[in-house]
Amino acid sequence: MEAASDAARLHELGYEQRLRRTLGLVDNVVVGIATISPVVGLYSVLQVGTSVLGPAWVWGLPVSLAGQCLLLTVYTRLAGRFPLAGQPYQWTRRLVGPVYAWFTGWLAVCAYTVSNTTIAYLAAPWMLALAGWAPTPETTVAVAALFVVVCAVANLRGIGMLRWLLNCGVAAELVAVLGVGLALLLVFRRQDFSLLGETLSARGAEGGFTVGAFLAVLAVAGWVFIGFDACVAVAEETHGASRNVPRALWWALLSVGTLVIMNAIAVSLAHPRPARVVTGRDRDPVGTAVVSAFGSWSAKPFSAVVLIAFFACGLAAQGLTARTLYSMARDDVLPASRLLRLTNSRQAPGGAIAAVAAVSCAGLLLGLRAAAIGSLITFGSAVIYLVFLLIASAHLRAQLRAGPGGGRVPVARRVVVVTVLAVAWLAFEFVNIAWPRAILAAPGAPWYQVWAAPLVTVLAVGTGALYLAAARPQDKVRALSAHHGSDPGSAP
Repeated sequence: MEAASDAARLHELGYEQRLRRTLGLVDNVVVGIATISPVVGLYSVLQVGTSVLGPAWVWGLPVSLAGQCLLLTVYTRLAGRFPLAGQPYQWTRRLVGPVYAWFTGWLAVCAYTVSNTTIAYLAAPWMLALAGWAPTPETTVAVAALFVVVCAVANLRGIGMLRWLLNCGVAAELVAVLGVGLALLLVFRRQDFSLLGETLSARGAEGGFTVGAFLAVLAVAGWVFIGFDACVAVAEETHGASRNVPRALWWALLSVGTLVIMNAIAVSLAHPRPARVVTGRDRDPVGTAVVSAFGSWSAKPFSAVVLIAFFACGLAAQGLTARTLYSMARDDVLPASRLLRLTNSRQAPGGAIAAVAAVSCAGLLLGLRAAAIGSLITFGSAVIYLVFLLIASAHLRAQLRAGPGGGRVPVARRVVVVTVLAVAWLAFEFVNIAWPRAILAAPGAPWYQVWAAPLVTVLAVGTGALYLAAARPQDKVRALSAHHGSDPGSAP
């Protein structure tokens, strides 16, 4: 009965069921947790944040989480109303119009693809550590490309295989984050809690805590709390999507947020020599804290557990990207749409998965000349925040147009206020992340790493504008909206 209801709602929105609908609420939560990933998020940014502001960087995490919770109020309302894959394009198409919708969808495709590159690059050092190989820019890029290919092959096996692998990955997350984090905090703590207010003369705060250094930390922390939109990306593969996806969004973000903040504190206080992290002499503070607490025997098993979590994140992020491409391509509004909308015998979007893997590997070339972790973090999150901003702005526009004159049910004032706050937060964080900062790049890094975030933003916006002008995909979107998908009614 529920499956028939899901298919009927999808038909009302203009589409037939093509993907395999097998996920439940827990499965959807797992997809979200795997993509946000406390391991990938925290372990990737901890050294960068500490080098900028010292142990006091951890206070950027709750600020960033609170801002993302504002956005989540927007997502939960829209996810319940429009349970569709490819939400940036599909939602804004119904809230604003063809040009805005296509542009938002295009930017989302660019953002998610770049994020796949970032995840792979950050996973590579763990793969090299497990193999016992010394990292160099060349080996890091090569191993990261292998990571992308393995994730693509697994995704091609369909949603059933993806669900099984993600369950394994999230189990690894619980071992690496909950178990180890609690042990570091409760049993192996070496530092006093007052350390969390210290900068230790970090390079962004030589004279003490500064606003500029904290803004840089917020830019880095922005990477930690993205990925929850994967819950929506698999809406067409989730039973009871209108009810279950909004619940899964909150469960995924709040559980990961709690674990990330706890572990950031735990690692900072369990580290034997935090000053070495600040000066950059310890580029693996998490590994150092774990080995100093549990002994040298724990290095390899810990690296293996973390790597499993990275693979789960990479799998889920690729799935998110491929389904966004597929959702737009089935409306024939992207280059090579015929290829991108292909599904294989396992009802996986095979054409989109292959395209995502190819572009993600090409993006890894950014890291060939120097260590690029800080640059790739901002590179991978700047356009994502622009997409968030466009979605929240579209939602706000729909709310402000609600009322008797617009033929819609008025929206509660508190909902409008929260949406305004979400738009303000996202506008601030997008500019903050995209701002070029040498402090987040490796010393002596080439100029294009410092400018990676604004460059990729300009490239995404510029190519999208050119395609809009040349191919006019908005005309196809307009024609589709004339036949289905306008979904008039109460404001979201």
